Amino acid sequence: MATQSCRSACENAVYLGSQINCLHADRMATPAHAQVPSGVKFSMIERWGTHPLLAQVFAERIQEKLALFDDQVREDVLILFTAHSLPLKAVSRGDTYPHEVAATVAACMRKLAVRNPHRLVWQSKVGPLPWLQPYTDDAIKAYAKQGRKHIILVPIAFVNEHIETLHELDIEYCEELAKQAGVTQIERAAAPNDHPTFIAALADVVANHLKNGPFS
Repeated sequence: MATQSCRSACENAVYLGSQINCLHADRMATPAHAQVPSGVKFSMIERWGTHPLLAQVFAERIQEKLALFDDQVREDVLILFTAHSLPLKAVSRGDTYPHEVAATVAACMRKLAVRNPHRLVWQSKVGPLPWLQPYTDDAIKAYAKQGRKHIILVPIAFVNEHIETLHELDIEYCEELAKQAGVTQIERAAAPNDHPTFIAALADVVANHLKNGPFS
């Protein structure tokens, strides 16, 4: 199921990218060949991964789960930020995705202001080609062997619940893998979903973009 979901997510990303390319090509086309009606302006918000309110909502989601751990172990809980992986061939072509995810993690940890150890790991690999590592499942097993038996999984690159959080993380990793690896307690932070802070972040990003542009 996770494999099917990952393939769908990758296909959707390719589809979205192709549509963006079409819009850019349409902008350069002559009026007779343009698909977008004359007078229609459009603009894209492409990156906002370090927005302070986005960092805040992830920090709040993590705090919700940290509160579930006993006081004696809370500062030692390992925070694993897990994001959808990416083929290394895409990274070698200059895709900035891993750097942008890492920047979101850094912004979140600054907002969180805790001493807990944290790592960025990658999930949902598909196919035989090499993808970004370490993989989330391998990381859980490796850290458990090192004695890290209290873990929080944070779906840092996902903004809502779907099969890769509800099944891959909750069932495959938290319920099954963590138990097999001997993890004492593992919690999965909720995605932003409809959290008021996340809605405020979206509104702020759009409002600032409408004010400052650019538009085409």
